[in-house]
Amino acid sequence: MLGIPVPPGLLDAWAGWLAPARQPFFLTAEEAERLGVGTVPRAEVSFPPAGRDTDTFALWFVRPEANRIAWLTEEDWLALPPASRRALLRAQVRHGRGAVPPVRDFADLLPHLTGTRFVWWPSLIAPAVLARAVAQGQLNCRRAEVPDAVWTAATSVLPRARELAGTFPHASGPNCFGTVMGAAGVPGGEREWVQREPFEAFLAERTRRGGHDDHLGTILVWRDHSGQVQHTAITLGGGWALHKPSQSWMTPRVVRPTRDLIRWCRAPGWRLHRSRLRG
Repeated sequence: MLGIPVPPGLLDAWAGWLAPARQPFFLTAEEAERLGVGTVPRAEVSFPPAGRDTDTFALWFVRPEANRIAWLTEEDWLALPPASRRALLRAQVRHGRGAVPPVRDFADLLPHLTGTRFVWWPSLIAPAVLARAVAQGQLNCRRAEVPDAVWTAATSVLPRARELAGTFPHASGPNCFGTVMGAAGVPGGEREWVQREPFEAFLAERTRRGGHDDHLGTILVWRDHSGQVQHTAITLGGGWALHKPSQSWMTPRVVRPTRDLIRWCRAPGWRLHRSRLRG
């Protein structure tokens, strides 16, 4: 998957995370009444910020006016009239819930799908389908192309970089900050949902300003217009760098050419800063 071996047990877990037996559909009160589906107030439901549902369904972007949640199983879904299913799908796209992919993206693997959008259910998951769903929008890891000499030299500065490179996280939560800290030897950093404050403390304690993209141990830090850190990566030397694109369980810790990684990470309003690990 993306050039990374994945243990069978993790693949099985992914299937359940991508297509849970019961999933949330976000609606306004008026939409819920019109569709005749049972709902609960959104305010009564807690989705952990670094939880699997939050990452799977991209719940950070759901509009506040969608203040009701219908919890549906695949059986509930199939029992709805086709017109109601279509209306529910349109509502999820309109309200900003993720995991409502276009049918055309999977038409060759799931030819029985109809309409323009669908949601994931357990009956739809097969190895090839899962592989495409996880890999969409991501870059392959090129860890195998990094020369041994680069890894050997990196050990003194980034003692765990080689171990972490080309791996998927155990769950949702591990993010870019923890990946950089873990590679630099901070115990357990790669398994945590590291917040901005401890990452800024790490930068203040372990780095100094400056650094070069082709050198070992340059920390690339993207900040927004207010100066708040948004993303980070670490250079391995020899023109290679390591990062984790997000906190999601779908995103691995990937190695890419540094220039390629920098281009991929560009975002409106972000500015790239550099610092280097202290010797």
